[in-house]
Amino acid sequence: MRYRWATEADAPAMAALFAANHRDALTERQRDEQGFVQGVFDAGTLRAMAAAGTLLVADDDGQVAGLLALSGPGELPAPPPVAGLLAAQDTLRWEGRPLSEVRWLLYGPVVVDAAYRGHGVARGLFTMAVEAAAARAEAVVAFIESTNRPSWRVHVDGFGMRPLGEYVVDGRTYSAVAAAARAPGGA
Repeated sequence: MRYRWATEADAPAMAALFAANHRDALTERQRDEQGFVQGVFDAGTLRAMAAAGTLLVADDDGQVAGLLALSGPGELPAPPPVAGLLAAQDTLRWEGRPLSEVRWLLYGPVVVDAAYRGHGVARGLFTMAVEAAAARAEAVVAFIESTNRPSWRVHVDGFGMRPLGEYVVDGRTYSAVAAAARAPGGA
């Protein structure tokens, strides 16, 4: 598995992967078992994000096995959960400071193809993200909808991302979680 920055040519495969795992495309049981992604990320949006250098992919011999977005908080349009995260920055705390006083990058969405789950792909993307963020930020910050327990298990229980606090948008509760950015090979 090779972890790399996405190219514009990856956009169709990334869009298909995203669409197959979108909250609205899954049954409640599937969401409970595997988690989900949300937002609008079609091929055009993903192509533009790749051109801007904000997408990482797990590449298995030319097949996109997973993707992860890594962007500055103001680099992309802010869908409601991101706008809620931005609005809550003064109440969310990273290492004793309000998030609004911290240099951070938005981590996510992240999605792994069903055929590759359980094989370390998400961890490889996470590792690349925290290392890639080190030059620009102190932390990577994600949001997890309270109903997305699989994402919590992966990111908080598995990768050690730390909860910063909760916020509510359109009647849905989200947890902001973060991990320290670190140089390659760092602890």
